[in-house]
Amino acid sequence: MRRNRRRAASLGVLAIAVVIVVVVTTSGGSSSSDKPPTTTSSTTAAAAGSHGTAVTSSGPTSIEAGVAPWQVPAVSREAVVATGPGFTVLGGLATSQASVATTYTVNPATGAATPAGTLPAAVHDGAAVSFGPTTFVVGGGSPNTVATVQSVPTQAVGPGAGAAVTSTGTIAGHLPAPRSDLAIATMGTGRGTTAYVVGGYDGTTYQPDVLATTDGTHYATVAKLAVPVRYPAVAAMGGLLYSFGGETASAGSTTTATDAIQVIDPASHQTKVVAHLPQPVYGASAFVLGGTMYVAGGQVPGGPTLTQIFAFVPSTRKVLNAGLLPQAEAFGGYATVGTGKSAVGYIVGGEVAAQSGPDQAGVASGTLDSVLTLRPSPYGGRAGVPGAGAPYAGTLLIADRGNDRLVALDTSRNITWQYPSPTMPAPAGGFYFPDDSFFIHGGTGIISNQEDNHTIVEIGYPSGKVLFQYGHPLQSGSAPGYLNQPDDAYLLKNGTITVADASNNRILFISPAGQPTGQIGNGAAAHNPPTSIDYPNGDTPLANGDLLVSEINGSWVDEYTLSGQLVWTVHIPTVDYPSDPQQLGPNLYLMTDYNPPGEGKVLEFTRSGSTPWVYDVAAGDAMLKKPSLAERLPNGLIMINDDYRNRVVVIDPAIDQIVWQYGITDVSGTSTGELSIPDGFDILLANGTSPTHPQTG
Repeated sequence: MRRNRRRAASLGVLAIAVVIVVVVTTSGGSSSSDKPPTTTSSTTAAAAGSHGTAVTSSGPTSIEAGVAPWQVPAVSREAVVATGPGFTVLGGLATSQASVATTYTVNPATGAATPAGTLPAAVHDGAAVSFGPTTFVVGGGSPNTVATVQSVPTQAVGPGAGAAVTSTGTIAGHLPAPRSDLAIATMGTGRGTTAYVVGGYDGTTYQPDVLATTDGTHYATVAKLAVPVRYPAVAAMGGLLYSFGGETASAGSTTTATDAIQVIDPASHQTKVVAHLPQPVYGASAFVLGGTMYVAGGQVPGGPTLTQIFAFVPSTRKVLNAGLLPQAEAFGGYATVGTGKSAVGYIVGGEVAAQSGPDQAGVASGTLDSVLTLRPSPYGGRAGVPGAGAPYAGTLLIADRGNDRLVALDTSRNITWQYPSPTMPAPAGGFYFPDDSFFIHGGTGIISNQEDNHTIVEIGYPSGKVLFQYGHPLQSGSAPGYLNQPDDAYLLKNGTITVADASNNRILFISPAGQPTGQIGNGAAAHNPPTSIDYPNGDTPLANGDLLVSEINGSWVDEYTLSGQLVWTVHIPTVDYPSDPQQLGPNLYLMTDYNPPGEGKVLEFTRSGSTPWVYDVAAGDAMLKKPSLAERLPNGLIMINDDYRNRVVVIDPAIDQIVWQYGITDVSGTSTGELSIPDGFDILLANGTSPTHPQTG
């Protein structure tokens, strides 16, 4: 049972990464057998590995992309440069669609944004490069395309940075011709740095000239693009420049783009097309991490904004899927901060035009205030295999409560099964308000409690055949055969069903024949162990045979034996609404706070009531709203039902960021990639086991 409260939001700063998405057709239907479907997963390491241990494999690794727990002012088409341990954001396009002249630094360690001066002229669709003490914003538009090169002092970031310089910058020079929608990549270091301007538009013509500068003020042509473009994604590696996609010239008002990957050799002044992206795209981001080149996000002409990340291997000219962004994004600013294994990519702000398909994620549309971080994934396997970058192995089951259905996803986010369906009818009394749902019988069945339908149902998987039902649909009660808001129905290995019968203030045990065989709690709404419990909503079976019980009223968590003996109980004063606690270690537990004075949080706790880890973000896409269940995956990641933001998310506790999402934030729907108030999940491995509750039947 869920209550509604709200929390005030606060703002911070956020970093972003660019992604390209391939829309995959989903499949559904049923099978005549209740043998678990065989699943192919690229993330077997996610089932057996430990978080923080790099996956050893041939080829480039997948990417972990996270939503930073802070935000920046909503902006797109801005310029971003790395500044020591942080980055600087210069200009851009505000949500009002007006160009801005502001600049500010961001410290990723704290999310703090510090004003860093003003450009002489507001501009967007420019690019930036730093040469020592000076940072240059090159070209852009406001609204007309300009040839101006503006300069501001390069700002320090982090401890010891001193006071920021907030004066207005200067006009430092001009390009050979007006140019907006360009990208800049650099080669070399220190005084040997050369910056290259690739792509762009002068207001009439798509610019083929590739320009080079060693000081930010003087530019010379070093090559010409084989395919002139604007809004390309550009990165440098091995003495060459790589340009991915970009908008192309077209007759009339229809936007067109290319899928071409162009290689530019400044030394030989040669450019050629060497490979192709899976589809035409523009406004993406390109970057190099761990010695591998990646391209992420972007916009499909007349289509969706993307979340896909691809790795490009120059030696083989192969384009490999390398994961997904947790937020669709195009036209954001990009910078890599740090070097070597400590390097982190940041995609800042950006835009979302529209989303569709299984790879959609994050805010549905508009200008973004989020920042995405990019790292080689420690758990997502190698690029180029199905489900690359996925945080789980096998099949993911989601109880899509608001849509009165169950759906199963593979690691590539395709829907492989849905219940009910035209070939799998709902049980008598309907399939209404499915709450927590779990695989049973070695993955050949599913048990699901229908909270506001006051029933428990077992169905075959994947046949959908009704195997067992307890309770009276839409009729609550406490007599034998009745339930009142059942929550967390589990099947024990001896065939007994245990369920938190919430409004009856008891944990009820039901035999395989459908008869009550006992209970914990006498029905009184009071925390008086072991006599009574107050509004329980969790009854997780433990490896030692006991149950972990959460009592909503009073914020109590208890361990009981099946005979009703109390083992321990703890009140956690920082928790308002404990939900579905899980055991992680000898004295370490995980649960959500479904309805605190704020919107929702996830925390670890001990039997003494301490909370060694808490995820509690107050605003932005990283904020949770009434999360009901959190479980730790075998790789150390935390999967969560974020009920009232209509999504299932995965958090990496090592960086405190959402690194995977299914569902569109704050959008309820039944289309592919959408959910409505998801209230339960489970994972089934190919061997028929459920890694988060192996002790159940």
